[in-house]
Amino acid sequence: MTGEIRSGRLVCLAGFMGAGKSTAGRLVARQLGWTFVDLDDRIVEVTGLEIAQIFAERGEPEFRRLEQDELVRVLGGARESQQSRIVSLGGGTTVQPGNLALLRGAGAVLVWLECPVELLLSRCAQIRNRPLFRDEATFRELYRQRLPFYQLSDYRVDSSQEPVRVVEQILALNIFPKVIA
Repeated sequence: MTGEIRSGRLVCLAGFMGAGKSTAGRLVARQLGWTFVDLDDRIVEVTGLEIAQIFAERGEPEFRRLEQDELVRVLGGARESQQSRIVSLGGGTTVQPGNLALLRGAGAVLVWLECPVELLLSRCAQIRNRPLFRDEATFRELYRQRLPFYQLSDYRVDSSQEPVRVVEQILALNIFPKVIA
């Protein structure tokens, strides 16, 4: 974590698959009346293909290129519209070269949804459309590789709890602009 207190109108949720980024992001955005953007959903919209299909047919490098293109569009749209946004990043977004710099340059506040790897495993075990979840050993290794990048986030929230508790923790962070009545 950077230790620096940042606030803004662009809050991005980072974390491993199964951490609850999309669920928490939707709920936080609803509570604040902000726009919610799921980066993976944007990729599916633009390509007309499911994430697993992109990985299978075009490979991970092409998926990462699409992911970065959509990240640039989302960040540019936030700047142009001046609308406050909660963005659910893909599990590997912050790991890819250049993406962290794009997020920092856009003034995004990064919140890491931290969850023990055992719980992530149990959450993802029954989901069949996770292209990078092949087996437990590769899952754990991918988590280990990505962990240092998640730790670069501005804030950390324990996402091992029920979604409503995760949302409470996010809303309690000193990052949201105060509304003056």
